[in-house]
Amino acid sequence: MKNYDIVALGELLIDFTEAGRSGDGMKLFEQNPGGAPANMLTAAGHMGCRTAFIGKVGSDMHGRFLIETLHAEGIDTSGIIEDKDFFTTLAFVGLDGDGERSFSFARSPGADTMLRTEELDKSLLTSCRVLHVGSLSLTDEPSRSPTFEAVRIARGSGAVISCDPNYRASLWKSREDAVDKMRSLIPMADIVKVSDEESLLITGCDLYEDAADAILAMGPKLVAVTLGSRGALIARDDHKEIIDAFKVDCVDTTGAGDSFWGGFVGRFLSFGCAVEDMTRDAIIDCAVTGNAFAALCVKGRGGIPSIPSYDEARTLAASYKF
Repeated sequence: MKNYDIVALGELLIDFTEAGRSGDGMKLFEQNPGGAPANMLTAAGHMGCRTAFIGKVGSDMHGRFLIETLHAEGIDTSGIIEDKDFFTTLAFVGLDGDGERSFSFARSPGADTMLRTEELDKSLLTSCRVLHVGSLSLTDEPSRSPTFEAVRIARGSGAVISCDPNYRASLWKSREDAVDKMRSLIPMADIVKVSDEESLLITGCDLYEDAADAILAMGPKLVAVTLGSRGALIARDDHKEIIDAFKVDCVDTTGAGDSFWGGFVGRFLSFGCAVEDMTRDAIIDCAVTGNAFAALCVKGRGGIPSIPSYDEARTLAASYKF
């Protein structure tokens, strides 16, 4: 038996999210713990999954806050390293009237990019059912090399590899470099979550339905294309279907896709079968669960603080009309 259901590797950072204005009219920003892999783990943890995180933060107030937050969420933090030489990465998040985001990063370099291969906790990688990685750890060395090494170790131990490109244009040297690095990771993954825009970027397709097929052709067994308020397209070689989103008032979309994927993967693990053996009903159940997590997440500000409980998500999921 594996000790962990999901281990995630990647960025752990602070989202400073717009939170109104001061008495003098200056913008206020709220310190929210975040980073896509950590958001995903939090949602999966709320599903009852045993989780652990591998990454690096600065030995500073933000790094300690992040470790304390993950620990409080029940996420094993033994694989997180505090580095005294580099500052914890910060993201400043602007919100428009619909809750959509714009980003400005303080990451030159940030501690998350400084993880080294020799610092990987291999015991976590050999004892997980799923390893989840993103592409932000691929933007720079040294973190690029341990990302691929972690995938190699986990695959060799029989883990399902989960990938979320999570494209952030300002963190890459160029659009072409981002596409190249994201495409290099996808063939190693069994399951992939992408946004509709990311799917087109990675594949060069004009339609996300075609992009899902193109990503499947690269090697993954299942692709989920998130469509925002429209829901998600779930694609496997033998099945492609859009699962409608739940209608809610959106405050902040931060963490929505991560919450979706944490709910989806957490539910997938509960079936105890291989991706290719999942029935259509099981796939729909996973997607509905993910949509419920995402819908409830966008009703609050920030990633981790807004991720709902399992009971809240399942109650909403139960209202879905099949």
